[in-house]
Formats: sequence, C-alpha cells, structure tokens
Amino acid sequence: MSMFDRLQAVEERYEQLNELLSDPDVVSDPKKLREYSKEQSDIQETVETYREYKTISEQLKDAKSMLDEKLDAEMREMVKEEIHELEPKLEELEEKLKLLLVPKDPNDDKNVIMEIRGAAGGDEAALFAGDLYRMYTKYAESQGWKIDVIESNQTGIGGYKEIIFMINGHGAYSKLKYENGAHRVQRVPTTESGGRIHTSTATVAVLPEMEDVDVEINESDIRIDTYAASGAGGQHVNTTMSAVRLTHIPTGIVVTCQDERSQIKNREKALKVLRARIYDMYQQQAQAEYDANRKSAVGTGDRSERIRTYNFPQNRVTDHRIGLTIQKLDQILEGKLDEIIDALVVNEQAAKLENEGL
Repeated sequence: MSMFDRLQAVEERYEQLNELLSDPDVVSDPKKLREYSKEQSDIQETVETYREYKTISEQLKDAKSMLDEKLDAEMREMVKEEIHELEPKLEELEEKLKLLLVPKDPNDDKNVIMEIRGAAGGDEAALFAGDLYRMYTKYAESQGWKIDVIESNQTGIGGYKEIIFMINGHGAYSKLKYENGAHRVQRVPTTESGGRIHTSTATVAVLPEMEDVDVEINESDIRIDTYAASGAGGQHVNTTMSAVRLTHIPTGIVVTCQDERSQIKNREKALKVLRARIYDMYQQQAQAEYDANRKSAVGTGDRSERIRTYNFPQNRVTDHRIGLTIQKLDQILEGKLDEIIDALVVNEQAAKLENEGL
C-alpha cells in the first residue's frame, strides 16, 4: 500500500469515527466513547495535514496548467511566483505526513515514573544519582511538568542509593523514555584527596504511568503492610504507621512508599508504581525484542554497560547509542537536555521511516 493509499484509509477511518461518536449506542457506552474519542484524537493531525496537502496539491496543479494558457507577461510572472511558493510548502507537508504515518508509541502521552539508583562506585555513584535527579528535575521544570517524589533512600553525604519519583506532564514519556539505561560518570570525587579520576555508574529506569484501564490488579492479589516512616540514618520522622509496603503476590513485585505523612497518599503513590512495574514486566514477557532491548539498556549497572558518559574534566557528554558528543556538560546537568533528546527522537524517527518503507 502506497503512502497516499494509507493516508486515504486514515481519512476514511476518521469520518467513520465521526459517525460512531454520534451513535447513541456509543454515546451511552463510556468505554467505547473513550476508546473512539482517543482514536480520533490520535489521527486528527494526520487527517488535517493530509487535507491541507490535497488542497495545496490542487492549487499547484491549477497554477501549472495556467502556464499552458496564453497569459500576458505580468500574469505569467504572478503564476510562476505562486508555483515557487507552493512547491516547497507541498514538500514540507509530505515530509510531515511521512512522520505522522510512523506508528506512535501508545505510551508517549503519559506521565512517567523514574527510578534512579546508584550502581557501581559506592558513595560516588550515589552522589551521581543525586546529580541525575537534579538534572531531570530542572528539565521537568523547563517543560512545565510537575515532580512528585514517591520514595527516596538518601546517603549521609547528600546522594541517593535510590530515588523514585513521578513526572506529571503531557508527553513526558515521549521525551524521557530515551533516558532508560546505565549512565556513567568520570570525575575526581570530592572525597578523593589524590585527585584521581574515578568512573561510577547510576541506572535510570523510565516507566509510563498506567491507569486502571491499562493494568487490572485484583485487590486480593496485594498484601499491604504498614509501618512507621523513618528518615536517613534510621531516625523516625513520624510515629504513625504512615509508610506502606505493597507486595503483588502473583509476581512478587514489592513497592514501598513513605514520603507522605498520610498512609492513604503513600498507598496511592505505591499503587501507581506497582501498576507501572507490573505493566513493564508483562511487556517484557510479551515482547522478546523489548525485553532484550531493556536488558541491554538498563543491565546491571556495571561500568561497561552504559548509554551515556558524563566526563567532568572535559565538560563532555557522549550518548553512545547515536555517537553524539557535546561539550556542554555543565549546561546539561542544569537540565538543558533538548539537544540530546531531539537528536535521539530524530534517530528513532529515521529508523522507523526506513522500517515503514517511507
């Protein structure tokens, strides 16, 4: 099927969805109404762009046919000028349509749950995990997204053995999914008196937030334990049983949350993480390719398994997946990630266009 056959089929489906969404049987069925509305919303930009393409294509065809007619010099010049303006616009729309036809990740619009853990390198790895958390916080702020910490395990020197947090913002997953993997840092630790460069790693896991409709969890499959929350070093931060531990018995997945003083809020947060991890596990089982990709990206946090290196002495960041090197480490750690993320998006789009034969 050619690109334009596919576009015609998308437009026909859009019209069909218009009819379905005014059908009383659909209107009275919340599940179908939500499903059809989302499908229509997902293809709306494609249909609008295709219609604009057809309009400009027709205008260009008419303008070119006018050149075959007897025109005075001034009129001929005006027609040529119109053609000169329409041709690049048509090419631009065609390129946009190619990208719009690329299959979209169904999770792209979702909020994300990020999990950062210090891996190889002890205290220095924990400090680097803290640097990464700060970097993503700054990036989220620049996008107008909201950060909500779910669970954290701080070290005495200001780093994190582990921090789990949610980023709420439309399209957060579409940008942050590329951060999934092992991140390597090369620098002189503040604790190192000899001034030698050390290499440490932290792992980042990025999971899309799942709703009830995406992942069904039976309450009878969850064991809930409550306990008093404690701070770094083990001191109690409150004496109420506000901390929550959820265990999903069928999968063995365990999630804890003690960040809020309210047990109800901690339970809500923990349930979001549990749902995301269960979805992630089922995705891995269902898709062998996805499973292999995730293992190669996240791995064990060993120094040799990395997606990106942050070199402090040379102010350099290298993304090993696309061979991109940028001498702006200081800016990147301040959350200016657009240059890297945009390059990763373009790389993925090019690969998808090739796979689709577009």
